[in-house]
Amino acid sequence: MINSQFDKLVDRKGTNCLKYDFAAEFGRPEGLIPLWVADMDFCVPEQVKKTLLRCAEHGVFGYTDAKPEYFQVLGKWFLDHFGWKTDASWVVKSPGVVFALAAAIRAFSKEGESILIQQPVYHPFANVIKANERKLVVNQLVCEDGVYRMDYADFEKKIVEEEVKVFLLCSPHNPVGRVWTREELQRVGDICLKHKVLVVSDEIHCDFTYPGYQHLVYASLGQVYADNSIVCTAPSKTFNLAGLQASNIWIPNPTIREQFQKEIAKTGYSDLNTCGLAACQAAYAYGGEWLEELKEYLTGNLEFVRTFLKENLPQIHLIEPQGTYLLWVDFRELGLSAEELNQLLVEKAHLWLNDGSMFGECGSGFQRINIACQRETLKKAFKQLAEAIDSLK
Repeated sequence: MINSQFDKLVDRKGTNCLKYDFAAEFGRPEGLIPLWVADMDFCVPEQVKKTLLRCAEHGVFGYTDAKPEYFQVLGKWFLDHFGWKTDASWVVKSPGVVFALAAAIRAFSKEGESILIQQPVYHPFANVIKANERKLVVNQLVCEDGVYRMDYADFEKKIVEEEVKVFLLCSPHNPVGRVWTREELQRVGDICLKHKVLVVSDEIHCDFTYPGYQHLVYASLGQVYADNSIVCTAPSKTFNLAGLQASNIWIPNPTIREQFQKEIAKTGYSDLNTCGLAACQAAYAYGGEWLEELKEYLTGNLEFVRTFLKENLPQIHLIEPQGTYLLWVDFRELGLSAEELNQLLVEKAHLWLNDGSMFGECGSGFQRINIACQRETLKKAFKQLAEAIDSLK
Protein backbone atom coordinates (compact mmCIF):
# COMPACT_ATOMS: atom_id res chain seq x y z
CA MET A 1 0.00 0.00 0.00
CA ILE A 2 1.49 3.31 -1.12
CA ASN A 3 1.11 6.51 0.90
CA SER A 4 -1.33 4.92 3.30
CA GLN A 5 -3.02 7.21 5.81
CA PHE A 6 -1.66 4.83 8.43
CA ASP A 7 1.94 5.66 7.52
CA LYS A 8 1.48 9.18 8.89
CA LEU A 9 3.35 9.54 12.18
CA VAL A 10 1.21 10.86 15.02
CA ASP A 11 3.03 12.41 17.97
CA ARG A 12 1.20 11.11 21.04
CA LYS A 13 3.72 12.38 23.57
CA GLY A 14 2.58 15.06 25.96
CA THR A 15 -1.10 14.04 25.73
CA ASN A 16 -1.19 12.08 29.00
CA CYS A 17 -1.08 9.00 26.81
CA LEU A 18 -0.62 5.81 28.83
CA LYS A 19 1.41 4.22 26.06
CA TYR A 20 3.98 7.02 25.69
CA ASP A 21 3.83 9.34 28.71
CA PHE A 22 3.93 7.01 31.71
CA ALA A 23 7.24 5.18 31.41
CA ALA A 24 8.48 6.53 34.77
CA GLU A 25 5.27 5.55 36.52
CA PHE A 26 5.71 2.00 35.22
CA GLY A 27 9.35 1.90 36.27
CA ARG A 28 10.66 2.15 32.72
CA PRO A 29 13.36 4.44 31.32
CA GLU A 30 12.36 7.18 28.92
CA GLY A 31 12.91 6.75 25.20
CA LEU A 32 11.68 3.19 24.75
CA ILE A 33 9.63 2.31 21.67
CA PRO A 34 6.29 1.30 23.22
CA LEU A 35 4.72 -1.75 21.61
CA TRP A 36 2.88 -2.90 24.71
CA VAL A 37 -0.61 -1.67 25.64
CA ALA A 38 -3.30 -2.57 23.11
CA ASP A 39 -4.18 0.71 21.50
CA MET A 40 -3.20 1.94 18.06
CA ASP A 41 -1.00 4.81 16.93
CA PHE A 42 -3.49 5.73 14.19
CA CYS A 43 -6.01 8.55 13.97
CA VAL A 44 -9.67 7.55 14.08
CA PRO A 45 -11.85 7.57 10.95
CA GLU A 46 -12.42 11.10 9.66
CA GLN A 47 -16.18 10.97 10.23
CA VAL A 48 -15.61 10.03 13.88
CA LYS A 49 -13.31 13.01 14.27
CA LYS A 50 -15.89 15.32 12.68
CA THR A 51 -18.60 13.95 14.95
CA LEU A 52 -16.52 14.64 18.04
CA LEU A 53 -15.69 18.14 16.80
CA ARG A 54 -19.40 18.85 16.42
CA CYS A 55 -19.94 17.66 19.98
CA ALA A 56 -17.19 19.96 21.23
CA GLU A 57 -18.47 22.93 19.24
CA HIS A 58 -21.96 22.45 20.64
CA GLY A 59 -20.43 23.13 24.05
CA VAL A 60 -23.03 21.43 26.25
CA PHE A 61 -22.23 18.03 27.74
CA GLY A 62 -25.32 17.15 29.73
CA TYR A 63 -26.92 13.76 30.21
CA THR A 64 -27.42 11.86 26.96
CA ASP A 65 -28.67 8.46 25.89
CA ALA A 66 -28.92 6.42 22.71
CA LYS A 67 -31.73 6.87 20.20
CA PRO A 68 -33.00 3.96 18.03
CA GLU A 69 -30.48 4.89 15.33
CA TYR A 70 -27.65 3.86 17.65
CA PHE A 71 -28.97 0.30 17.90
CA GLN A 72 -29.81 0.16 14.19
CA VAL A 73 -26.20 1.00 13.35
CA LEU A 74 -24.93 -1.67 15.75
CA GLY A 75 -27.30 -4.28 14.37
CA LYS A 76 -26.33 -3.53 10.78
CA TRP A 77 -22.62 -3.81 11.59
CA PHE A 78 -22.90 -7.23 13.19
CA LEU A 79 -25.26 -8.52 10.50
CA ASP A 80 -23.07 -7.28 7.64
CA HIS A 81 -19.75 -8.37 9.14
CA PHE A 82 -20.66 -11.56 11.00
CA GLY A 83 -24.06 -12.65 9.71
CA TRP A 84 -25.44 -12.26 13.22
CA LYS A 85 -29.01 -11.00 13.45
CA THR A 86 -29.47 -9.09 16.70
CA ASP A 87 -32.18 -7.29 18.62
CA ALA A 88 -31.80 -3.85 20.18
CA SER A 89 -33.27 -5.13 23.44
CA TRP A 90 -30.22 -7.36 23.94
CA VAL A 91 -27.81 -4.44 24.39
CA VAL A 92 -26.62 -3.27 27.78
CA LYS A 93 -24.27 -0.30 27.43
CA SER A 94 -21.15 -0.34 29.57
CA PRO A 95 -18.06 1.87 29.98
CA GLY A 96 -15.82 -1.05 29.12
CA VAL A 97 -15.56 -4.78 28.55
CA VAL A 98 -13.49 -5.41 31.70
CA PHE A 99 -16.13 -3.50 33.68
CA ALA A 100 -18.72 -5.86 32.18
CA LEU A 101 -16.65 -8.96 32.97
CA ALA A 102 -16.43 -7.90 36.60
CA ALA A 103 -20.18 -7.23 36.72
CA ALA A 104 -20.93 -10.65 35.23
CA ILE A 105 -18.67 -12.37 37.75
CA ARG A 106 -20.51 -10.69 40.63
CA ALA A 107 -23.95 -11.29 39.13
CA PHE A 108 -23.54 -15.00 38.43
CA SER A 109 -21.27 -16.26 41.18
CA LYS A 110 -20.67 -15.80 44.89
CA GLU A 111 -17.44 -15.06 46.74
CA GLY A 112 -15.27 -18.16 46.83
CA GLU A 113 -16.93 -19.75 43.80
CA SER A 114 -14.94 -20.71 40.70
CA ILE A 115 -14.46 -18.84 37.44
CA LEU A 116 -12.59 -20.54 34.58
CA ILE A 117 -10.23 -18.93 32.08
CA GLN A 118 -7.87 -20.26 29.39
CA GLN A 119 -4.33 -19.03 29.90
CA PRO A 120 -2.23 -17.56 28.50
CA VAL A 121 -4.95 -14.93 28.29
CA TYR A 122 -5.57 -11.20 28.69
CA HIS A 123 -4.37 -10.49 32.23
CA PRO A 124 -7.42 -8.52 33.49
CA PHE A 125 -9.38 -11.80 33.33
CA ALA A 126 -7.42 -13.15 36.28
CA ASN A 127 -7.28 -9.75 37.96
CA VAL A 128 -11.05 -9.20 38.09
CA ILE A 129 -11.64 -12.75 39.33
CA LYS A 130 -9.22 -12.30 42.21
CA ALA A 131 -10.34 -8.74 42.96
CA ASN A 132 -13.90 -9.97 43.36
CA GLU A 133 -12.73 -12.75 45.69
CA ARG A 134 -13.65 -15.59 43.37
CA LYS A 135 -11.53 -18.68 42.79
CA LEU A 136 -9.39 -18.62 39.66
CA VAL A 137 -9.46 -21.88 37.69
CA VAL A 138 -7.17 -22.28 34.67
CA ASN A 139 -7.74 -24.52 31.67
CA GLN A 140 -4.39 -24.02 29.96
CA LEU A 141 -4.30 -23.79 26.19
CA VAL A 142 -1.99 -26.28 24.48
CA CYS A 143 0.41 -25.25 21.71
CA GLU A 144 0.72 -27.91 19.02
CA ASP A 145 2.89 -27.26 15.96
CA GLY A 146 2.76 -23.53 16.59
CA VAL A 147 -1.03 -23.41 16.99
CA TYR A 148 -2.83 -23.07 20.32
CA ARG A 149 -5.74 -25.41 20.91
CA MET A 150 -8.23 -26.08 23.69
CA ASP A 151 -7.82 -29.07 26.01
CA TYR A 152 -11.46 -30.19 26.21
CA ALA A 153 -10.85 -33.06 28.63
CA ASP A 154 -9.12 -30.76 31.11
CA PHE A 155 -11.78 -28.09 30.48
CA GLU A 156 -14.61 -30.38 31.56
CA LYS A 157 -12.58 -31.94 34.37
CA LYS A 158 -11.87 -28.53 35.89
CA ILE A 159 -15.51 -27.48 35.56
CA VAL A 160 -16.72 -30.58 37.41
CA GLU A 161 -14.02 -30.71 40.09
CA GLU A 162 -14.06 -26.98 40.84
CA GLU A 163 -17.81 -26.49 40.40
CA VAL A 164 -17.21 -23.66 37.97
CA LYS A 165 -20.00 -21.09 37.60
CA VAL A 166 -18.72 -18.85 34.80
CA PHE A 167 -16.35 -19.35 31.85
CA LEU A 168 -14.61 -16.25 30.48
CA LEU A 169 -13.98 -16.92 26.78
CA CYS A 170 -11.54 -14.75 24.83
CA SER A 171 -12.56 -14.72 21.16
CA PRO A 172 -10.52 -13.89 19.12
CA HIS A 173 -7.93 -14.87 21.67
CA ASN A 174 -5.56 -12.30 23.17
CA PRO A 175 -2.59 -12.86 23.16
CA VAL A 176 -2.22 -16.09 21.15
CA GLY A 177 -4.19 -14.78 18.16
CA ARG A 178 -6.54 -17.72 17.64
CA VAL A 179 -9.82 -17.25 15.80
CA TRP A 180 -11.87 -20.11 17.18
CA THR A 181 -13.72 -22.38 14.75
CA ARG A 182 -17.38 -23.32 14.98
CA GLU A 183 -16.42 -26.82 16.12
CA GLU A 184 -14.19 -25.48 18.92
CA LEU A 185 -16.81 -23.05 20.18
CA GLN A 186 -19.57 -25.64 20.06
CA ARG A 187 -17.50 -28.19 21.98
CA VAL A 188 -16.81 -25.86 24.88
CA GLY A 189 -20.33 -24.49 24.60
CA ASP A 190 -21.83 -27.96 24.91
CA ILE A 191 -19.72 -28.70 27.97
CA CYS A 192 -20.87 -25.45 29.55
CA LEU A 193 -24.51 -26.22 28.78
CA LYS A 194 -24.13 -29.71 30.23
CA HIS A 195 -22.78 -28.37 33.53
CA LYS A 196 -24.80 -25.13 33.67
CA VAL A 197 -21.78 -22.84 33.27
CA LEU A 198 -22.47 -19.35 31.91
CA VAL A 199 -20.30 -18.31 28.94
CA VAL A 200 -19.11 -14.70 29.01
CA SER A 201 -17.40 -14.08 25.69
CA ASP A 202 -14.98 -11.16 25.30
CA GLU A 203 -15.14 -10.40 21.57
CA ILE A 204 -13.51 -6.97 21.63
CA HIS A 205 -11.05 -7.99 18.87
CA CYS A 206 -13.77 -9.47 16.64
CA ASP A 207 -13.15 -7.09 13.74
CA PHE A 208 -9.47 -8.04 13.39
CA THR A 209 -9.01 -11.25 11.46
CA TYR A 210 -6.40 -12.00 8.82
CA PRO A 211 -7.16 -13.33 5.32
CA GLY A 212 -8.58 -16.84 5.45
CA TYR A 213 -10.15 -16.46 8.90
CA GLN A 214 -13.62 -15.31 9.95
CA HIS A 215 -14.74 -14.49 13.46
CA LEU A 216 -17.84 -16.28 14.68
CA VAL A 217 -19.92 -14.54 17.35
CA TYR A 218 -20.50 -17.05 20.14
CA ALA A 219 -24.21 -16.25 20.44
CA SER A 220 -24.66 -16.88 16.70
CA LEU A 221 -23.95 -20.60 17.16
CA GLY A 222 -27.63 -21.22 17.88
CA GLN A 223 -30.40 -20.38 20.29
CA VAL A 224 -29.27 -22.67 23.11
CA TYR A 225 -25.81 -21.09 23.05
CA ALA A 226 -27.19 -17.56 22.82
CA ASP A 227 -29.46 -18.19 25.81
CA ASN A 228 -26.44 -19.17 27.92
CA SER A 229 -24.16 -16.30 26.96
CA ILE A 230 -23.09 -12.74 27.44
CA VAL A 231 -21.21 -11.33 24.44
CA CYS A 232 -18.96 -8.34 25.15
CA THR A 233 -18.14 -5.99 22.27
CA ALA A 234 -16.79 -2.47 21.88
CA PRO A 235 -15.59 -0.08 19.18
CA SER A 236 -12.49 0.65 21.27
CA LYS A 237 -10.01 -1.73 19.62
CA THR A 238 -11.53 -1.59 16.14
CA PHE A 239 -11.57 2.20 15.84
CA ASN A 240 -9.00 3.22 18.49
CA LEU A 241 -11.60 4.67 20.87
CA ALA A 242 -10.54 3.08 24.16
CA GLY A 243 -10.26 6.42 25.95
CA LEU A 244 -13.92 7.23 25.24
CA GLN A 245 -15.11 4.23 27.27
CA ALA A 246 -18.00 2.78 25.31
CA SER A 247 -18.91 -0.87 25.02
CA ASN A 248 -21.99 -2.83 24.06
CA ILE A 249 -22.81 -6.01 25.93
CA TRP A 250 -25.22 -8.36 24.14
CA ILE A 251 -27.42 -10.59 26.32
CA PRO A 252 -30.18 -12.40 24.37
CA ASN A 253 -31.60 -14.20 27.43
CA PRO A 254 -33.92 -11.73 29.23
CA THR A 255 -33.48 -13.41 32.62
CA ILE A 256 -29.69 -13.24 32.41
CA ARG A 257 -29.91 -9.69 31.08
CA GLU A 258 -32.07 -8.54 33.98
CA GLN A 259 -29.71 -10.09 36.52
CA PHE A 260 -26.73 -8.45 34.81
CA GLN A 261 -28.49 -5.07 34.72
CA LYS A 262 -29.22 -5.31 38.44
CA GLU A 263 -25.51 -5.77 39.12
CA ILE A 264 -24.68 -2.77 36.93
CA ALA A 265 -27.28 -0.73 38.83
CA LYS A 266 -25.52 -1.52 42.12
CA THR A 267 -22.48 0.38 40.86
CA GLY A 268 -24.57 3.52 40.28
CA TYR A 269 -23.65 3.52 36.60
CA SER A 270 -26.31 4.39 34.02
CA ASP A 271 -25.47 5.83 30.57
CA LEU A 272 -22.36 6.24 28.44
CA ASN A 273 -20.75 9.65 28.21
CA THR A 274 -21.85 11.98 25.43
CA CYS A 275 -18.72 11.69 23.32
CA GLY A 276 -18.48 7.93 23.75
CA LEU A 277 -22.00 7.42 22.44
CA ALA A 278 -21.48 9.75 19.49
CA ALA A 279 -18.12 8.25 18.53
CA CYS A 280 -19.40 4.69 18.78
CA GLN A 281 -22.37 5.37 16.51
CA ALA A 282 -20.28 7.29 13.97
CA ALA A 283 -17.59 4.61 13.89
CA TYR A 284 -19.98 1.76 13.17
CA ALA A 285 -21.94 3.89 10.70
CA TYR A 286 -19.05 5.27 8.67
CA GLY A 287 -15.89 3.36 9.60
CA GLY A 288 -16.16 0.30 7.35
CA GLU A 289 -13.90 1.50 4.53
CA TRP A 290 -11.35 2.84 7.02
CA LEU A 291 -11.28 -0.54 8.77
CA GLU A 292 -10.68 -2.45 5.56
CA GLU A 293 -7.70 -0.23 4.74
CA LEU A 294 -6.43 -0.62 8.30
CA LYS A 295 -6.63 -4.41 8.12
CA GLU A 296 -4.68 -4.36 4.87
CA TYR A 297 -2.03 -2.20 6.54
CA LEU A 298 -1.83 -4.49 9.56
CA THR A 299 -1.48 -7.48 7.26
CA GLY A 300 1.52 -5.68 5.76
CA ASN A 301 2.94 -5.07 9.22
CA LEU A 302 2.53 -8.74 10.03
CA GLU A 303 4.28 -9.73 6.80
CA PHE A 304 7.17 -7.41 7.67
CA VAL A 305 7.60 -9.00 11.11
CA ARG A 306 7.29 -12.52 9.73
CA THR A 307 9.93 -11.89 7.06
CA PHE A 308 12.27 -9.99 9.38
CA LEU A 309 12.31 -12.76 11.96
CA LYS A 310 12.84 -15.44 9.33
CA GLU A 311 15.74 -13.57 7.71
CA ASN A 312 17.40 -11.99 10.73
CA LEU A 313 16.23 -13.69 13.94
CA PRO A 314 15.40 -17.34 13.18
CA GLN A 315 15.78 -18.18 16.88
CA ILE A 316 12.75 -15.96 17.65
CA HIS A 317 9.50 -17.69 16.73
CA LEU A 318 6.27 -15.99 15.76
CA ILE A 319 3.07 -17.76 16.73
CA GLU A 320 1.15 -17.12 13.52
CA PRO A 321 -1.86 -14.97 14.40
CA GLN A 322 -5.27 -15.59 12.89
CA GLY A 323 -6.66 -12.42 14.44
CA THR A 324 -5.94 -9.29 16.56
CA TYR A 325 -3.10 -6.79 16.05
CA LEU A 326 -1.15 -8.35 18.92
CA LEU A 327 1.65 -10.82 18.19
CA TRP A 328 2.62 -13.66 20.53
CA VAL A 329 6.36 -14.21 20.09
CA ASP A 330 8.46 -17.03 21.52
CA PHE A 331 11.92 -15.98 22.79
CA ARG A 332 12.68 -19.20 24.69
CA GLU A 333 15.35 -20.41 22.28
CA LEU A 334 17.59 -17.57 23.49
CA GLY A 335 17.98 -19.50 26.74
CA LEU A 336 17.52 -16.41 28.91
CA SER A 337 15.74 -16.18 32.22
CA ALA A 338 12.67 -13.95 32.36
CA GLU A 339 14.71 -11.27 34.11
CA GLU A 340 17.54 -11.49 31.56
CA LEU A 341 15.11 -11.33 28.63
CA ASN A 342 13.31 -8.27 29.96
CA GLN A 343 16.64 -6.61 30.74
CA LEU A 344 17.80 -7.26 27.17
CA LEU A 345 14.61 -5.84 25.67
CA VAL A 346 14.63 -2.70 27.80
CA GLU A 347 18.32 -1.90 28.19
CA LYS A 348 19.71 -3.15 24.88
CA ALA A 349 16.81 -3.10 22.43
CA HIS A 350 15.13 -0.08 24.06
CA LEU A 351 11.70 -1.64 23.60
CA TRP A 352 8.66 -1.74 25.85
CA LEU A 353 6.78 -5.00 25.28
CA ASN A 354 4.43 -7.09 27.41
CA ASP A 355 6.17 -9.89 29.30
CA GLY A 356 4.35 -13.12 28.49
CA SER A 357 4.19 -14.22 32.13
CA MET A 358 1.60 -11.50 32.84
CA PHE A 359 -0.85 -13.62 30.83
CA GLY A 360 -0.19 -16.65 33.03
CA GLU A 361 2.81 -18.73 34.07
CA CYS A 362 2.59 -20.64 30.80
CA GLY A 363 3.47 -17.41 29.00
CA SER A 364 6.97 -17.29 30.46
CA GLY A 365 9.56 -16.83 27.72
CA PHE A 366 7.07 -15.15 25.40
CA GLN A 367 6.41 -11.48 24.69
CA ARG A 368 3.29 -9.78 23.36
CA ILE A 369 3.99 -7.18 20.67
CA ASN A 370 1.50 -4.60 19.40
CA ILE A 371 1.97 -4.03 15.66
CA ALA A 372 -0.76 -1.37 15.31
CA CYS A 373 1.76 1.38 14.62
CA GLN A 374 3.42 3.01 11.64
CA ARG A 375 5.62 0.61 9.70
CA GLU A 376 8.65 2.84 10.13
CA THR A 377 8.23 2.52 13.90
CA LEU A 378 8.02 -1.25 13.55
CA LYS A 379 11.12 -1.36 11.34
CA LYS A 380 13.10 0.68 13.85
CA ALA A 381 11.92 -1.50 16.74
CA PHE A 382 12.92 -4.76 15.10
CA LYS A 383 16.25 -3.36 13.95
CA GLN A 384 16.97 -2.49 17.58
CA LEU A 385 15.82 -5.97 18.63
CA ALA A 386 18.18 -7.64 16.15
CA GLU A 387 21.12 -5.51 17.29
CA ALA A 388 20.40 -6.32 20.93
CA ILE A 389 20.25 -10.06 20.30
CA ASP A 390 23.37 -9.89 18.15
CA SER A 391 25.17 -8.39 21.15
CA LEU A 392 24.65 -11.70 22.99
CA LYS A 393 27.06 -13.51 20.69
